[in-house]
Amino acid sequence: LPVKKAAAVEYVRVCSTYGAGFFYIPGTETCLRVAGRVRAEYQYLEPQFREDNAIGFRARGRVALDARTATAYGLLRAFVRMEMDRNTGVYAGQAGGTAFGTSPNIAQAYIQFGGLTAGRTTSFFANGDLPNGNITTLRFYDYPDVNLLAYTFPFGNGFSATISLEEGAFAGNRLTEAGPIDPLTGLPTQLAAGQRWPDLVGNVKYAGTWGSVQLSGALHEVRSNAFDVADADYFDSELGWAIGTQIGINLPALGAGDALWFAAAYADGALGYLGFGSTVTGVGASGNTRGFPVVDAYVDLDGDVETGTGWQVAGGLRHYWAPTLRSNIHGSYASVEYGGDRFANFDEWRVGVNTFWSPVSGLDIGVEALYANIDVDGLNLDNEDRWEARFRVQRDF
Repeated sequence: LPVKKAAAVEYVRVCSTYGAGFFYIPGTETCLRVAGRVRAEYQYLEPQFREDNAIGFRARGRVALDARTATAYGLLRAFVRMEMDRNTGVYAGQAGGTAFGTSPNIAQAYIQFGGLTAGRTTSFFANGDLPNGNITTLRFYDYPDVNLLAYTFPFGNGFSATISLEEGAFAGNRLTEAGPIDPLTGLPTQLAAGQRWPDLVGNVKYAGTWGSVQLSGALHEVRSNAFDVADADYFDSELGWAIGTQIGINLPALGAGDALWFAAAYADGALGYLGFGSTVTGVGASGNTRGFPVVDAYVDLDGDVETGTGWQVAGGLRHYWAPTLRSNIHGSYASVEYGGDRFANFDEWRVGVNTFWSPVSGLDIGVEALYANIDVDGLNLDNEDRWEARFRVQRDF
């Protein structure tokens, strides 16, 4: 008797074009990689006041999807990285009590088509190939994720250039303008106007077998909402800017996997590109102050808009003692100055060291200690330095 032929079964095929872990989505020519991470981290942060938490716990889960398709116009890529944290103690805030928080986050979500990049990914002011291994904070532009629209021009032989429109004051790693001191609160009055222009970021980069070097620049609008009574008009906007370089050098002569890195930047009215947030934390002044404000610009007592200027240098060395054991030593120095009378100049330096053991591929178990010190002009600090330590267990897959 005739037998009906079974329908062909389409098995999942391995896609080796883009590296390990990719497979063809059945029925398509699109290659997909599913990856992720689980991180458990425990922190000690030297308390400044009795009500401060000194310990913290963090659990982070990450799932990443990377879809790639070869087209007649070049590679079409879509990438999504989703993260969720459960933070307690100093990870959620240093004030005492039962501090905790859960933070779902779309860390990255972007499309690449030829040289076009659109969505959320690492700022093009930063060199994504930098071999830094710090856990705790250093003062440099350390891989911030921002929303952007960019185009990269590949020149061949490892050379490229990128021009990028990036979120300015909307991003958490950028700063806003602050005005005179509010007599009721004792805090700077926020006088930032709405943003009209994105930040304009550009870079020139070379990446080769020996490492990579990148020169970057950025323009950043600082727009005031303060009214100039004398001229019966609002204060003019200021154009902040920043320039920087980030260099990574492989050191195979020292040991397999060893590398050295260096980062430096100067900014005027765009201090976020030095690696600062809205405050410098980790120090204490008289009273109950846990940090000092860092602003791009402010209105001084004479009614003039003053921009802050600053510079930073950072660097580190990674060394493998054995194929499964490595250490990183790193540090940074930053200096910020204000030309007016509302904010104090300060210098800050940080130095840290860590060691990681990787008994199996994709598993890191490590500990880091960091010392930070700040010197603020005109202030007698109760706590001008601070110790921090973290223990991390991380599985990447």
